[in-house]
Amino acid sequence: MVVRTARSGRAALRRLLVVVALCLGLGAAWSLTGIAGADDVPDRQAVPQADCGPGALPETSTQGRVPKSDFDSGRAAQGYLCNTAEVAHQGVSGGFKTLRYTDAQGNTCAFYDSTALVPPTSLITNLLSGAGVGVVVLDMNDPAHPKRTANLTTPAMLAPHESLLVNQQRGLLVGTLGTALTAPGALDVYDVRTDCRKPRLLSTSLAGILGHETGFAPDGKTLYVSSTIFTLVAVDLTDPRFPETITVIPNVQYHGMRLSDDGRTLYAAHIGQPGPNLISGGGLRILDVSQIQDRKPNPQVPVLATMTWHGSSIPQVAEPFTRDGHQYLLEVDEFQDIFSLSGLTDLVHSPVGAARIINVDDPRHPFQVSDIRLQVHQPAEHAGEQRNDPGAASPLGGYAGHYCGMPTRDNPDIAGCSMILSGLRLFDIRDVEHPKEVGYFNKPTSSGSAAYSQPAWDPANGSVWYTDTSTGFWNVRLTNGVQDLLP
Repeated sequence: MVVRTARSGRAALRRLLVVVALCLGLGAAWSLTGIAGADDVPDRQAVPQADCGPGALPETSTQGRVPKSDFDSGRAAQGYLCNTAEVAHQGVSGGFKTLRYTDAQGNTCAFYDSTALVPPTSLITNLLSGAGVGVVVLDMNDPAHPKRTANLTTPAMLAPHESLLVNQQRGLLVGTLGTALTAPGALDVYDVRTDCRKPRLLSTSLAGILGHETGFAPDGKTLYVSSTIFTLVAVDLTDPRFPETITVIPNVQYHGMRLSDDGRTLYAAHIGQPGPNLISGGGLRILDVSQIQDRKPNPQVPVLATMTWHGSSIPQVAEPFTRDGHQYLLEVDEFQDIFSLSGLTDLVHSPVGAARIINVDDPRHPFQVSDIRLQVHQPAEHAGEQRNDPGAASPLGGYAGHYCGMPTRDNPDIAGCSMILSGLRLFDIRDVEHPKEVGYFNKPTSSGSAAYSQPAWDPANGSVWYTDTSTGFWNVRLTNGVQDLLP
């Protein structure tokens, strides 16, 4: 293990002070091209509802809804299953990421963060239950019987917020400390390639400056760290024992980030622009990061396009994929629009962005292809009586999206989205213009569900993994032919 020296720490602190000054005093001096307006976005429609086969415990109301009457009658305690079945359950809490990795010895592991906030709200519950804190490591060699083999409790892993990622090519597990308000961005890097059941700490540093979200270049040599409202930082992980800050871009409002297969194009969830309406105009921003990938001195990062859409809430992340030779993004929004003045002053009618598919064949001219949203996300439903359901009125949860994921970037047939109170939702995306729901798994507590995590996929066993912040880790088998959509 290597912990950065005091000299390196002082240098990182100086960089942080410079960044704060820049954020307070300067705007980003980038030229914008290819701006796609919300007027180009098609009308939002809910996807067709899943046709549930044998073994289902179907929803009793609107697509995605768990009505108060179900809590009162006890029906909600049974859960809601459609073309899914429980394989295994572990733990008592979860966070924002569920990751899967198979190491060089053939061991398969799951990693998930056990808390959603800083300070950890689940700390006492986890300690009393024996589940431990930080990032949980599970031995998944027998997927029906997960075995907890480690809890990672270094600074970033205690509360990584939405930053936990694993790079498949190099076997690196990373996280940055966040948020309250973005926290000092301590960056932890672990080796999981040698033995994923016992991750080995390679370094703890301040190379990420501030922390909240991350994005990995597929080759695993560059990590991007965003603080959501202050900075975008590129970190060199060529030698993961000694992370080095490549460049700091101040005064940007980026959330989750993903990169093209060659690592030269970055797709950033753009929170929006500060102005009289606080922060508004959120959507997608596409950046040319080829000079960072090529390690050019003083790299320039031009913006290729900025795209918005009708009814956006808080853009979360955009996952790249291909379909029949075309390039797409599966973008998901989280929560309601709580960053803009108009959204904050009318939470009843504040939009729910849910998810969408975007064509990026021409990165300078992206355009929306379709929506992925449930009936509960529709404006009339969202502002109606369903706001009386447990947890539904929360602007930081409720009936909204949070994370989506696919089992592969290469022609995926299925996507899964954690949609908070609606649980884990499964969608057939083979026809990108007409996605449809094919299943769901929802295990609410007395206060509702809290499904926030990016799902992970186990195609060999026909399963998907995710966490609920209130109930922990779930291994869910796909049934009634839905498993045939896995690669």
